[in-house]
Amino acid sequence: MIQVFNASWALFLGMFMLMIGNGLQGTLLGLRGELEGFSTFALSVVMSAYFVGFLFSSRLTPLLIQRVGHVRVFAALGSTVSAVLILYPVLTEPWAWTIGRVIVGFCFCGVYITAESWLNDASSNETRGKALSIYLMVQMAGIVAAQYIITQGDVSGYILFIIPSVFVSLAFAPILLSIRPTPAFEQAKRMTMKQLVAASPLACVGMFLLGGVFSAQFGMSAVYGSQAGLTVSQISLFVSVVYVSALVAQWPIGWLSDRIDRRILIILTTAIGGLGGLVAFIWTGNFTVILISAAIVGGTSNPLYALLIAYANDYLEKEDMAAAAGGLLLINGVGAIMGPIIVGWMMETMGAEGFWLFTALLLIAVASYAGFRMIQRPRGDLDFEAVSYVPVSAATTQVAAEIAQEVYIETEEDES
Repeated sequence: MIQVFNASWALFLGMFMLMIGNGLQGTLLGLRGELEGFSTFALSVVMSAYFVGFLFSSRLTPLLIQRVGHVRVFAALGSTVSAVLILYPVLTEPWAWTIGRVIVGFCFCGVYITAESWLNDASSNETRGKALSIYLMVQMAGIVAAQYIITQGDVSGYILFIIPSVFVSLAFAPILLSIRPTPAFEQAKRMTMKQLVAASPLACVGMFLLGGVFSAQFGMSAVYGSQAGLTVSQISLFVSVVYVSALVAQWPIGWLSDRIDRRILIILTTAIGGLGGLVAFIWTGNFTVILISAAIVGGTSNPLYALLIAYANDYLEKEDMAAAAGGLLLINGVGAIMGPIIVGWMMETMGAEGFWLFTALLLIAVASYAGFRMIQRPRGDLDFEAVSYVPVSAATTQVAAEIAQEVYIETEEDES
């Protein structure tokens, strides 16, 4: 693991700073929007806009890279992010923030695609899985560090908006100065949605609903905290608990995933996550309960992303896995766009506790559909002994998902 880190330390350092910038702007906009008097629905549209940009970028950035190269795309997108982050406190209008979030979502997705393709190029067959794991840990660490920084400044001022801009700008120095500038970039072959749904209806439905859960966590947590009367420190702790629990739970869930019927595990994790959301919905005024529920929901919903990909792999040929991962990512992105808008409407209608009810209902819906699919499709003769679960964050792109598929295939071949 140390050897892998030493080989790509510049990339990991740059990604850590990028995630600080992204984690800061997500929570900060929710807090500042409340101070500016934005309605809950207006903030939900602002938060949803990030995923609109992210979804379009996942399709367009590969074309930009093939046309002008990694370095130019990386520098152009990074500079744009840095500029938008500074403009947020200058243009404190919902429409301006919505446009800014579309741009930031587009640019961050493009930056991730570029960085992840560099990571893939810098890794060997033997180190690719470890590199992806470190990449995941660095992402989570950056988001958690961002929550601490928020507690050290004034949300109503300008400094906290300047800090993420500085982090994003500095992130490119180690990456551009240390990484080989022109790795090969090839897009995986496409798989139609009809083929993907036919291969694994559960993975498709699960990914769509999970997109709503993830976007609610990433975009609306700070809005929920403000409406629930939490302090800035409490909101930061709340968001941190979601991501720390997600990181900790990846490995035990992955271990179980390769040893039991994955549908049973999907039902268990989503049912537990849904129960955790319902507990916070009922006792929303107790901060200890909120933290426990955040740990339960974060620890069950985030690993579900990789679990659903692994489950879909059970019904795919090796050559189709990368294309399927890209299709599932697209489905997840569509769900993510709708998530903040629906949860925002629910919070505006019934109060802050609507955040937890939304999350609980989606997770319970996944559990219910997984139970239905177990009746429709018996387990059969699938081989659950192969090591096929690779941690993948819902915040990554198709490139990271394709790396995970390569790791799976190589691991299976080594054990056969």
